[in-house]
Amino acid sequence: MSEADNRGPESGGIRREPEGSNGREGTYDTTQTFGHDSDLSFVPFGHELSDVELEAIEALPSRSALLIVRSGPTAGARYLLDTDVMTVGRHPEADIFFDDVTVSRRHAEITRDGAIFEIIDQRSLNGTYVNGERVDRGVLVNGAEVRIGKFRLNFFSSPADLSQPAAG
Repeated sequence: MSEADNRGPESGGIRREPEGSNGREGTYDTTQTFGHDSDLSFVPFGHELSDVELEAIEALPSRSALLIVRSGPTAGARYLLDTDVMTVGRHPEADIFFDDVTVSRRHAEITRDGAIFEIIDQRSLNGTYVNGERVDRGVLVNGAEVRIGKFRLNFFSSPADLSQPAAG
């Protein structure tokens, strides 16, 4: 190797960023995995909701739902689900943005068909869980717990949709 090959940026040489680097020295844009299986345990939360959360759920229009973050860096945050497709991930343009390395950039999608909501994993590294089970896709029922990375959320359907009789 010649001396020119060893030159760093300070000596006028060119240094390529390692693959996966986001351009900042020493940092990489990667998703971290959980350390061990105990991180993946499913212990359901009770439905101890605050008065404000209960009012938000009661006010949901038909064909909408609410995700409430129960644990994780943004515990207490609420996300209204009122479109046919919502993206979830660490990408800044995701509809539901979770800025944490345990969440993939394009982690999951939540789809709506009528008043039925389904979550679809987008080949995320840490997976998507519904009520403690890893799913590629799963229907979200009222009160279901969803886990995306270190975030645990509860799904709540509009009360207007819960009071309607099932079709069939």
